[in-house]
Amino acid sequence: MTQKKNILTGDRPTGNLHLGHYVGSLENRVKLQNDYNQFVIIADIQALTDNADNPTKVRNNILEVALDYLAVGINPEVSTIFIQSLVPEIAELTMYYLNLVTVNRLKRNPTVKSEIDQKSFGESIPAGFLTYPVNQVADITAFKASLIPVGEDQLPMIEQTLEVVRKFNRIYQPVLIEPEALISQFPRLPGTDGKSKMSKSLGNAIALADSPDSIEEKVMGMFTDPNHIRVEDPGKVEGNPVFDYLDIFDPEKDKVKELKEDYRRGGLGDVKVKRRLNRVLQNFLKPIRERREEYAKDPGEVMNILKKGSEKARIEASKTVTEVRKAMQIDYF
Repeated sequence: MTQKKNILTGDRPTGNLHLGHYVGSLENRVKLQNDYNQFVIIADIQALTDNADNPTKVRNNILEVALDYLAVGINPEVSTIFIQSLVPEIAELTMYYLNLVTVNRLKRNPTVKSEIDQKSFGESIPAGFLTYPVNQVADITAFKASLIPVGEDQLPMIEQTLEVVRKFNRIYQPVLIEPEALISQFPRLPGTDGKSKMSKSLGNAIALADSPDSIEEKVMGMFTDPNHIRVEDPGKVEGNPVFDYLDIFDPEKDKVKELKEDYRRGGLGDVKVKRRLNRVLQNFLKPIRERREEYAKDPGEVMNILKKGSEKARIEASKTVTEVRKAMQIDYF
């Protein structure tokens, strides 16, 4: 019998998860969980690297992220959902790996560079933020994950992981597994404002937990073709997030194709297209929201799921730490 491969995936608890998370990773996690040993990390330590002055935000969102996971169908009976800080072996591995990476290399990481620009740190970059890719290496290697589901923008993180793993195995002993990126086949979902990325921090996201009224308000306020001023004007479909969303979430693909043709030709107003998208998203999100509300009735049980998952994750991570210490010749007793 072929042994299942391990997968490591997760999110920072800085806010509710949204449709971009669903398209980019959550849907795939639900599909993968029965074929792999899936570890799903709620990365609170990484969230604190740029939220150290607001620990309440991170703490409160632990439960919110867990509710989103359960609502979309991540099954705690087959997926191990855990809190990063409750597995201190990850922090220990991070310290060991930091000696294998230079500061200049960390500064050159494209993902980190873009996030530093986005957050406007200037010269006040927290050391924890600069080194969080090494913390991600520890996340991955702690669970011997051989597959890491990522979007293309996260590939630099996998490259950094491979560098550290190879250097460790060369200097010490070959005990770490080289992970492989499992690149998402889904397109990145743009924000409701037309920007390339849906983001909690940018305020252009439709959350999985949003109320029907909030969903409608966000859809009806969505960016479209700015040159499509009158109904009879020809409109542009490309780069129009309303049609991007319809492509992904509307099950009636032939109808979407027809709407695109009408919009390009002129004679189809933005309001009509948005109303259709609102109906589609309301139907899609209703069962997710209802499952979420059921789980939210017993937050203690949800936290108990995370406690059990964290205990299981710690057992796995401790095995790796034992091997790492031996390889590094610091297994003194």
